[in-house]
Parts: sequence; C-alpha cells; structure tokens
Amino acid sequence: MTDTRDIEAAIYERLSRVIDPELGRSVTDLGMIAAIDATPAPDGGDGNRDAYDVTVHVELTVPGCPLSETITNQINGAVASYPDATLTPHIEVGSMSRDKLDDLVADLKAERKQNPFNKPGIRTRIFAIASGKGGVGKSSVTANLAATFAALGYDTAAIDADIYGFSLPRLFGVHTQPTNLNGMLMPVTAWGVKLISIGMFAGADRAILWRGPRLQRSLEQFLSDVWWGEPDVLLLDLAPGTGDMAISVAQALPNAELVVVTTPQPSASDVAVRSGLVALQVPMKVRGVVENMSFYEHKGEKLRIFGEGGGERVSEQLTEALGYDVPLMAQLPLEPELRETGEAGRPAVLDADGALRGDGIGAEFRALAERLMTA
Repeated sequence: MTDTRDIEAAIYERLSRVIDPELGRSVTDLGMIAAIDATPAPDGGDGNRDAYDVTVHVELTVPGCPLSETITNQINGAVASYPDATLTPHIEVGSMSRDKLDDLVADLKAERKQNPFNKPGIRTRIFAIASGKGGVGKSSVTANLAATFAALGYDTAAIDADIYGFSLPRLFGVHTQPTNLNGMLMPVTAWGVKLISIGMFAGADRAILWRGPRLQRSLEQFLSDVWWGEPDVLLLDLAPGTGDMAISVAQALPNAELVVVTTPQPSASDVAVRSGLVALQVPMKVRGVVENMSFYEHKGEKLRIFGEGGGERVSEQLTEALGYDVPLMAQLPLEPELRETGEAGRPAVLDADGALRGDGIGAEFRALAERLMTA
C-alpha cells in the first residue's frame, strides 16, 4: 500500500497547477491549501488499485468568494485524476484569517507596487479605443474586440475609462461589484474578459462631475489598485474627444496604441481626426482607424446609409499629419444585432455558449484582432 504521506505530497504538487482565476496564481503559492489528509478508504479498493479518501482543506481569500465553485471543481479534478490510486476527494472550504489575508495582500502589493503596465519589458499589448464624438459605436467596438481577443485565447482585460458615459458593464451583462480584497480590487470577469468600470460601484447611476486631478486619479486607481495579473491584451474605452482622460492615458501608459473609431459621414470623420492628432502632443502611437456602421447589407446589396469614405479620410489625414502609416484596419457593417445582443449583455461576436462566431460580425472582428496583434 502506498504511504499516505506520498499521496499527500503528490496531491500538493498537482494542486500547484490549479490557478486562482482572479489572482492568476496557483492556490498553493497563495497559501490557500491549509492541509491535505489522505486515509485508506474503508472498502480498501478493488484489489487492483488502492483506494483513499483525500480531504483538502481550502482557505479562500474572502468568505463567499464568487469563484469558489470554480476553484473547488479544479481541486476535485486534480485529486480524482491521480493516476496511481483511486482517490475520493472531500473539499472542506473556509476562509483565511485576517492576519494571513493581510500578509498575502501585502506580498501582492509589494510585488506590484505601482502601475503594472508601465514597466520595462511589459508584454501586454495596450489598445486605447478613441473617437472624436459620441454615437459612433466606440464602446460597442471595444466590447466586441475584447470579447474577440478572449475567445481567441488571449488573457484579456478592459478598463471602462469613459467615466461620464460608462457602458461596458451593460454590454457585458455585469451586475456585480468587484471583490474588495483588503483594499485591492479583483476585476469582474464576464465572457472571458476581466473588467473594471466606475459603473460597477454603488451610486454610479448618478451624474459624475469629475475633472482634472480627480479624473486622472480614477485611471491611476484602475491601473494600480486592481489586480490584473499579466494580461496579453488591455483595452481602454476612452471618453469621446481629446480631453483629460486621453492625456492621462498617454501619461500613464506611454506604450498604449490608439485606435480611432469613426463613421463614414464627414461630420464624424472630421472630428475623429482630432482625436488621433492627440498623438502629436503626447507619446502615443496611432495604430489605425476603424470605420463603424460602414454599410447595411440588404438582400445582397450594401446600402451606404451614412455615406462613405470617412474611414479613408481619417486614415489619410492622420498618416500625413503624423508622418507614418495609419491604416484603415476595418470597415464594420451596421448590424441591429450588435445593439440588440449587446444591450442584452452578450457581445454580438459571441454565440450563446461564448464561442466566437465564424461568420459575419465575428469574422470581421477576428480579422481586426489578428491585424492589431501582428505588429
């Protein structure tokens, strides 16, 4: 019969591959596994394999952790799939003591210390989605692009930096607040995307009248006081125009790349150029232009309801003004489903199971995401 201590050690090693979905670290590294007790099963097994009951004592970071079921399911799977004996898992869930949690949060904060996206060698690609004016579908583009990145397997995060007109919580169907881990916030995950927005907090339905330093501080808090881990992609949904938040993003995230969203008509494209010209004043590269609502397809015919040429005009003018190529990266169709599905809380690029659609708008956003990641 196998020594129970060997089984306990083997299970602990297997649990080192179980990752806390919020913190992005293994449950063993985080000190969440308080004890593992293996005892021979009363029936002794089937004669070919020894059988054991294995009790895993789990300490979650906070009582009622919203992802506790995910964590315990992974632990159950790690124990039950042990190859050398028949193990029956028993998970006992508690929560960390205040002192243990304080030590963990202090270690995590000491590891990060500051804005994690403004460090040498950071591998996160950061795309700030901007527009010259409201009503061009910038937030819808952000939400669907974020969902596309996540569906393609990228670790994806999104910040709703449109403090006055936040809309990402609604577009992702989020109705919960971030978990507060002793002053460090865990972003809410929806459709595979880690999200933070002022709209997730109590009283956010009121008008917000922030300016200047307080507005900049909100972005700093979203960057520094939220545990993001190390995402592959970070998207920021900026407020329309070229105001304080755009400048704050450029200062806090000089490695961010600007993506300008416009619609075809001159009244939108002329203003969109100004949002891209902010790159002349701050260290931010304009990655490209997205023309939204380019056409409506009806019985095989593309109807140009809002005219045409806006995306090309923005691309050409920014290329000339900035001195480098600012391509027109996508021309997205006008689809009622984008609004209807988005307002119901699911990005339209995803099917009901959360998989990326292979046709229509799903294919358009996949091509856009792949193009953004190629350079």
